[in-house]
Amino acid sequence: MKKTSLSLIGFALLLSVALPLHAQGGCVNSPENPTALLAVVGSVGAFVVSARARIKARRSSSK
Repeated sequence: MKKTSLSLIGFALLLSVALPLHAQGGCVNSPENPTALLAVVGSVGAFVVSARARIKARRSSSK
């Protein structure tokens, strides 16, 4: 599958999740703390990037 088609599918999935949540009032009337959620998402993103770098370094050193 091409990278552009995967990006398009990912974008459509993002919109299909975000639009119904925004229809509920968005972050203004949200019962959860949006700052905490953003912190969790950012932490997961940083972990994934560092894990990918470690795996890539381990693969290149083993060759």
